[in-house]
Amino acid sequence: MLRLFIVHARHYDPRVNLTSINLATLWLAAAIATASAQSFPNRPLRLIVPNGVGGSTDLVARTVASKLAESLGQQVIVDNRGGSGGIIGSEIVAKAPPDGHTLLVGTIGNLAISPHLYRKLPYDPLRDFAPITQLSAAAYMLLINPSLPAKSLREFVTYAKVRPRQLSYASAGNGTGSHLSAVLFLSVAGLDIAHVPYKGGAQGLTDLIANQVQMMFNGIPASLPHISSGRIRALAVSSAVRATVAPALPTFAESGLAGAEATSWTGLLAPAATPPHIIARLNADLRALIQSPDIRGRLAADGAEPVGSSAPAFGAYIKAELAKWGKVVQATDAKAD
Repeated sequence: MLRLFIVHARHYDPRVNLTSINLATLWLAAAIATASAQSFPNRPLRLIVPNGVGGSTDLVARTVASKLAESLGQQVIVDNRGGSGGIIGSEIVAKAPPDGHTLLVGTIGNLAISPHLYRKLPYDPLRDFAPITQLSAAAYMLLINPSLPAKSLREFVTYAKVRPRQLSYASAGNGTGSHLSAVLFLSVAGLDIAHVPYKGGAQGLTDLIANQVQMMFNGIPASLPHISSGRIRALAVSSAVRATVAPALPTFAESGLAGAEATSWTGLLAPAATPPHIIARLNADLRALIQSPDIRGRLAADGAEPVGSSAPAFGAYIKAELAKWGKVVQATDAKAD
């Protein structure tokens, strides 16, 4: 029970009662913060995925959501809001009540790339969100339709170079990591291949299998089953080192194309004004579950490396990625076509 003490004017002593009032104020604030922390969460949480169902980001979100629900004692709903390079989903969270119940699955696309591709965004990646933790990091795979004769990255570059604008590549949408990673690759390799953006990686992958497009940068988790079945062909990984789940696949540098490295990543963020104690609670729960053998095994099996960073470290990482991809956009004159 919270009690309100009133000081009678006849007995007012500023040296004593001011201190008492200050102590009472601090105690009251602490009690309110504790009560607020204990009341969170008081209803189901919504994880906004700014990409379509079935893509790499969606797989990571759903892997984490099920365990986070157990930790918080509340249902965690994955809500896919794909399109416009992640802008639609990001705007929803930026304008959501800052109470920790609506969270954004942030990616390289909506937080580090789109701000450089679009003149006006309905959100600011640094101002409008409170970082919670980086969930994972993963390489992209450079995929082609197996009808093409190329069996290696060198062969594909040779094949595509003499066929300018005759081939096309899919992406998960304008401004996504798969889009600009391809732009960087094409720039370094000196290729001219048409861009076909989709509302999510799964749709692009479907058309790659159907040979409606011939190339795509996609995350490892969603690509592996189709590689195993022979419906698509993987030529290289975009990370600096080989992927654990695909050790036979060379990196770009090993294939003679250094300078095109790119890493996909995911993390959770809340609206900017979310109270620190809620951010701390979510960070603690997420870091614990990310380090659990179950989650680490499930993410690793899908080609994603678990991270589980502190909130400040994730914020610093977003700033660094924002600067890196800004230089890429400027150097390649990439646009959200």
